[in-house]
Amino acid sequence: MSDVESAGAPGGIAHPVVPMTGRDPAEPGRVSTPLELLFDLTFAVAVGTAASHFAEMVAAGHVLPAVTAFVLAMFAISVAWISCCWFASAFGTDDWLYRALTMVQMVGVVVFALGLPAMFRSLDGGGHLELRLMVMGYVVMRIAMVVLWWRAARDSPPFRAVGRANIRWTVVAQAGWVVVAFVALPPAAVAGAFVVLAALELLLPVFSQGAAGGTPWHPHHVADRYSGFAIITLGEGVVGTVASSGALLGGPDGTRWSGTAIAVVIAGVGLTFGMWWVYFATPFGDVLVHRRSRGYLFGYGHMPLYIGVAGAGAGLHVAGLSLEHQAEISRVTVVLSLAVPVGLYLLMVYLLHTLLLSADPFHVLLITVTLGLLALAVGLTAAGAPLAVGLLVVMLAPFVSVLGYETLGHRHQRQILSRLSTEGTA
Repeated sequence: MSDVESAGAPGGIAHPVVPMTGRDPAEPGRVSTPLELLFDLTFAVAVGTAASHFAEMVAAGHVLPAVTAFVLAMFAISVAWISCCWFASAFGTDDWLYRALTMVQMVGVVVFALGLPAMFRSLDGGGHLELRLMVMGYVVMRIAMVVLWWRAARDSPPFRAVGRANIRWTVVAQAGWVVVAFVALPPAAVAGAFVVLAALELLLPVFSQGAAGGTPWHPHHVADRYSGFAIITLGEGVVGTVASSGALLGGPDGTRWSGTAIAVVIAGVGLTFGMWWVYFATPFGDVLVHRRSRGYLFGYGHMPLYIGVAGAGAGLHVAGLSLEHQAEISRVTVVLSLAVPVGLYLLMVYLLHTLLLSADPFHVLLITVTLGLLALAVGLTAAGAPLAVGLLVVMLAPFVSVLGYETLGHRHQRQILSRLSTEGTA
């Protein structure tokens, strides 16, 4: 048990206020807390809302606005979650005030999620981009984050500069988003502001933590939080599988299985399981112990990875709408709506592995075969193969990496990690 967890005083309250002096980045056995798991569930609602609206817009044939709205939503979700995750790893105290401020952040996430449908509709209609409720949710989240950074700056002199810089840049970024959401700006000005503010969000750790030496985040704790969020987004694959197969069951009680329904269930569950297997093949916690200086690449490099995972779940939902004859797009577009996010996800896994560990020529062969399978799925569908066949071929894509890891890749990985442990932290 950590010092923070055992800080309760006899006869006092169970979770008294504890000074935010910074956690031990080498604390043994540290993983996600029940509070953090509860907090992440609110983001699961936001991801599910974005994926659902994305699938419906794609099925309606509005592919470009759907992609734009989905990327915007996932960017906002990821940025908010990442900032909370890394702060918790460095300064989480789990006292009553920390819990209360976490609850405030959860309220902000829910408000943000409630604003997602309006944003999707505004892009679908081609009118003014509606961000007001989403930004209101962000304001609530970031008020709580500013208070938390103020506590850290007050209680921890070594990290005072980091805390004050985070407060300053967080307020600047949030003020910018409020202007974009609530001031009637020309479309060109909105687009320009988005680029500037998005860049500021991504560079905020560089501006605040980089110059002051960073924060005492815990490698295994961060990796555990990220893996948990990966599982949350993979859950959209299960949701998409149910959406794809539910209406295909025949009989008065829905107990008669057609060949298509069986194929869709196998494809959906198999794809989700294969993507899970690929992600957890890399021990990111052990990697970050030796590559602490590459924490930024790990942290923000997951953003397109999460977009790919959630997009794959949405693609399965699109397939379901198509099989129910509720889609206005071709079968090729349906398969592309699944193959593209799966390809993005797998490419990002390989890229992260390369950036955090080292390049492996074996990976070039694996990713080439993987992309070839995804292209084959699209080609077969274009040639007239049933949609279920295309889905099954897409399902095979992550298993190329699984087979590669289980046969040769795990040995390569152990050799690299062994070399890193000998060379020391980089």
